[in-house]
Amino acid sequence: MMIGEVLKRLRMIYGYKATELIPMLDISQSYLSEIENSKKQPSLEILKKYSEVFEIKLSSLILLSESCEEAEKAGKGTVAIRKMMMSLIHNMSNTVGDSVETASKKI
Repeated sequence: MMIGEVLKRLRMIYGYKATELIPMLDISQSYLSEIENSKKQPSLEILKKYSEVFEIKLSSLILLSESCEEAEKAGKGTVAIRKMMMSLIHNMSNTVGDSVETASKKI
């Protein structure tokens, strides 16, 4: 699996439409389409913007893509992707929950 497919799945998980993500990444609709369809590789600058939008470390974003690609090659792509995405969502929800809990304690 290429990074573009991972970025597309993350966009869908986060509930963003392509048209909503374009201004956040400061790219054209055609460039976003080319990235998500693995016709072009995103630059490091674009990957940093994705990591900011999705609030994921850049290294985690790259690791997720590499792990998905390895799982696809082993024929276990779908299962591995589900597990990684669920883990990612779980970790993110814990981080958000911790932030809310910490903020409410300060009030």
